[in-house]
Amino acid sequence: MIQAASFIEPLRALNYGQYAGVPCSFLKPFINYVIADPTLNYVGATSEGEAVGITFGAYLAGLKTVTLCQNSGLGNMVNPLTSLNYPFRVPTLLIVTWRGEPGVKDEPQHEQMGRIMHRLLDTLEIPWLPFPKEDSAIGDAIQRAETSMQERERPFALVMSQDSVEDFELNGEKQSARVTAEQRHELHLRTEERLTRSEALQLILETLNGEEAVIATTGKTGRELFTLADRPNHLYVVGGMGTASAIGFGIARTLPHQTVLVLDGDGAALMKLGSLATIGFHQPKNLLHVVLDNESHDSTGGQRTVSSITRFAEMAAAANYRQAFAADRPDDIREGLKELQRRAGPSLLHIKIRPGSPKHLGRPTVKPHEVKERFMSFLKDRCRSFEPS
Repeated sequence: MIQAASFIEPLRALNYGQYAGVPCSFLKPFINYVIADPTLNYVGATSEGEAVGITFGAYLAGLKTVTLCQNSGLGNMVNPLTSLNYPFRVPTLLIVTWRGEPGVKDEPQHEQMGRIMHRLLDTLEIPWLPFPKEDSAIGDAIQRAETSMQERERPFALVMSQDSVEDFELNGEKQSARVTAEQRHELHLRTEERLTRSEALQLILETLNGEEAVIATTGKTGRELFTLADRPNHLYVVGGMGTASAIGFGIARTLPHQTVLVLDGDGAALMKLGSLATIGFHQPKNLLHVVLDNESHDSTGGQRTVSSITRFAEMAAAANYRQAFAADRPDDIREGLKELQRRAGPSLLHIKIRPGSPKHLGRPTVKPHEVKERFMSFLKDRCRSFEPS
């Protein structure tokens, strides 16, 4: 058994700056140590997939990251790990607990995952090692993980058995103040009178100043944005449906002076509604969340979503966003966007649009890892502009 500090302090020396995950009792001392240190950064995500999105965004913003979960939560990570971290070549150090370890008494819901977890990691092509239980094994485990992540540019996992880390009690956690959100609802048009997604995106582009980090959700939102204007400050989230807001949050939290605009869809936003609460709790002032809502899964044939009865602005207000507007007329959208740009966030703009997309719509021709590299260069250049001269 090791102390949490014995593992975390060498990671600090290697510039690991962002921890995110969903707790497990095996992880308690590890997470509590990070929470107790004001110079370390832990975000308790509402789901393991969201945690991957948060560390993905933090990595793009220049941090090394640790993503933590119980092995049952590894299943929730499969989509973003395979459709985001893999094609974008984004590493994170995964610490996965071994619940249901054969021969160790545990709850029945952990039995199968306990047997298949290592095979699942192998199937995901994620190399792994046992989490060290002795101080003498820490250096080698970290070095092997570092070497793998540097060479492969993809995640590496350490599998933590029960009683690997000595207990560390939590004395208190950060609290978040409740804000009174300003809400504005200006929905006036019939569906057929509303803007198309491309028209809404063009209006948004014309309203921006070009210095925002723009995160476009998976599906036709990213494809149409690429077609309209392919720029280094655009990140097309080609996979990991629902994680665009978590990625944007990870960037915004890491770079508080950089404005971050998330272009979400109704289906994607509904998939990870917990991210609204995470954003509302942590209050990133530089985050503007736009939901383009056509009440359909447009990328897969136009099947209906449940957003026709969903009031995203009211949900955001209830989740502690500072401003939450809904609009469908071009002038209201433009003015709402300009107003929210001037204010401290987090803010949400719910834009009702009509279904459909251009015929023969292309796909991004820039490879995901190339998009990542130029986006990271954009963020790095922007960071330099904020440094005192």
